[in-house]
Amino acid sequence: MRTGKNVNLGRWLALLLSFAIFAAACGSDDDGDAADDGATEAATDDAAADEEADDADDDAMEDDAEADDATEDEAMEDEAADESFEVAYLSASAANTWLASSLVEMETVGAAEGVVITEFDAQFDPAAQTTQLQDVTASGQYDGVIVSAINGPGLIPDIEAALEAGLEVVVLNQVIGTDLTTSEPQVDGVAASVLAAPQVNGERYGQMAIAACEGIDPCRVVYLFGIKGVPLDDALRAGFDATIADVGSIEVVAEGEGQYLGPDGGINAIQDILIAQPEFDVVVGADQSIQGVEIVLADEGLLDSVKLIGLGGSEPALEAIAAGTWFGTVYGAPADEGRIAMEAMVAALKDGVVTGGVDPLIGLTDDGLVTADNVSSFTAQWAG
Repeated sequence: MRTGKNVNLGRWLALLLSFAIFAAACGSDDDGDAADDGATEAATDDAAADEEADDADDDAMEDDAEADDATEDEAMEDEAADESFEVAYLSASAANTWLASSLVEMETVGAAEGVVITEFDAQFDPAAQTTQLQDVTASGQYDGVIVSAINGPGLIPDIEAALEAGLEVVVLNQVIGTDLTTSEPQVDGVAASVLAAPQVNGERYGQMAIAACEGIDPCRVVYLFGIKGVPLDDALRAGFDATIADVGSIEVVAEGEGQYLGPDGGINAIQDILIAQPEFDVVVGADQSIQGVEIVLADEGLLDSVKLIGLGGSEPALEAIAAGTWFGTVYGAPADEGRIAMEAMVAALKDGVVTGGVDPLIGLTDDGLVTADNVSSFTAQWAG
């Protein structure tokens, strides 16, 4: 019996030993797996760290690129800010208060845009203005020229020469060309033409005269040119005559010349006319001339019996219309003309923009015909 027990005991011991070995083996596998898991996690952590480092490098490169772009943009902005231009302004007359208002606006816009303006005063002398334009072109000093022409058709060859020399050209207030019914440029290459077409303003003149003559038959009109024989005044008169042509009661009984240089021209003109033609019902002329006419007629006791019509919409004109001493005026916008002209010049110089024709009176109340009924809708842009 002892022999059998010993055998059984031996078997149990063998089983226990086998189980212990199996358990040890399982334990060894678990430890290996844990080690493998740890290694995997470490590798993953290392990869993540590498990826984060790569991302950081990419971010740094992007930041550097953005910084470079910002620096380049700032440099370009600084260069643009430092950019300056020389522009010649050929004025028909520096003493003309209309053009003086335009110049103020041109200088304001120019100062903000790095444009230096040099004014040339032709003193209403077409030959002098031609010489000035030729000198400006030949000097090589200027980037652009703004021209308020005295004789527009006569300036065409020299405008073309200026364009061929590389100057930008902007036309101000007066047509350079032969068509006096449009504001559009009439010389190829001109960047802008900023003006109310003179023949159209003459038609407005005529409409004002018709209104003033209503109920008066015959209606005797005195017509004052600014400068008789220049294209501007010829066009104004053509528009005026065409408009009143079908009104049989209106007759132009006398003419004079006011010179666009203040009340003195109007004073001298109307004094001469009163000697030859003491009776009339309406006087038509530029605002500056009508100021002088008002003075003389008031002294003669005739102001209440004569209706005064101006051209320009100046401060004295609007005040006189509101007070009832003038019948009306055709409005003008010299400040707008100057601002628009210089803006067009800047656009041409900096970006090669062609603005084209601009009529600053488009869209005005009653087509710019100022009377006592609407004078409060208008604001004067020049001193008169």
